[in-house]
Amino acid sequence: MPASYAYLGPEGTFTEVALRTLPETATRELVPMVSVPAALDAVRGGEAEAAFVPIENSVEGGITTTLDELVAGEPLMIYREVLLSITFALLVRPGTKLSEIKTVTAHPAAQPQVRNWMKNNLPDVIWESAASNADGARLVQEGRYDAAFAGEFAAQKYGLEPLETGIHDAENAQTRFVLVGKPARPAARTGADKTSVVVWQRDDHPGALVELLQEFAVRGVNLVLLQSRPTGEGIGNYCFAIDAEGHIADRRVSEALMGLKRRCPQVRFLGSYPQAEADPQDARMPRAGTSDGEFAAASDWLARCQDGRF
Repeated sequence: MPASYAYLGPEGTFTEVALRTLPETATRELVPMVSVPAALDAVRGGEAEAAFVPIENSVEGGITTTLDELVAGEPLMIYREVLLSITFALLVRPGTKLSEIKTVTAHPAAQPQVRNWMKNNLPDVIWESAASNADGARLVQEGRYDAAFAGEFAAQKYGLEPLETGIHDAENAQTRFVLVGKPARPAARTGADKTSVVVWQRDDHPGALVELLQEFAVRGVNLVLLQSRPTGEGIGNYCFAIDAEGHIADRRVSEALMGLKRRCPQVRFLGSYPQAEADPQDARMPRAGTSDGEFAAASDWLARCQDGRF
């Protein structure tokens, strides 16, 4: 396996900035790819050790392209996550004035984060989506658009200048990125972990989703993401991407996953990994009756009952 990480490129994306915060990148070749599917397919095809892609932002929620790629195709697994604070700059060719901008471009996930700014400052401008924010900057450099929303750091790379900086509709906006590789044994639990799965309902009936969520609730497992995605099998057919606090090695999490597997025709495990910027000392304490010790004690009691050792 090549010692390389594929990522959503080209150079100058927020994805690259987030990726370079991982210490192991000092010993890996970083390979920009034209899209999220291309980055993940590089892993599936053995061309890269791992892929680093955006999966969620604090303004619009899940990045559907990434979620759909993880739901379908050859299974992959999440090993790390990184949070990056996001603010945009409006990049233009040198000398361009705000009044001269007629077209603007960026990644689709950027639009909800600058929508109000555009309404107030560029109300009549035409928006066109780009494969990434940095690719949008490249297209401006080539003269195909008048301006691009991207990181200010991309200006020098593409011979542009930031006409406006610090653009964001929501304070403290963040994007979550994940490092994805082929399935293997999850890293050891840290005490501040997250487990990701995708589940498919057996059938659609009243309370079906509640039944799935109860597998977590009755065991004291907190959910931090729940997003439905269409299966492609007709209107009303959905699977659910779920992020839960805890590690698959935690008894409360493992038993919740077993409960899901009993109820669902298909469950795809996407990994257990450390929560970004989380301190194990600050992690949520298990609810009474849901710690590993209490699960073990209950199991021991049941075994004694079965053996007649009351």
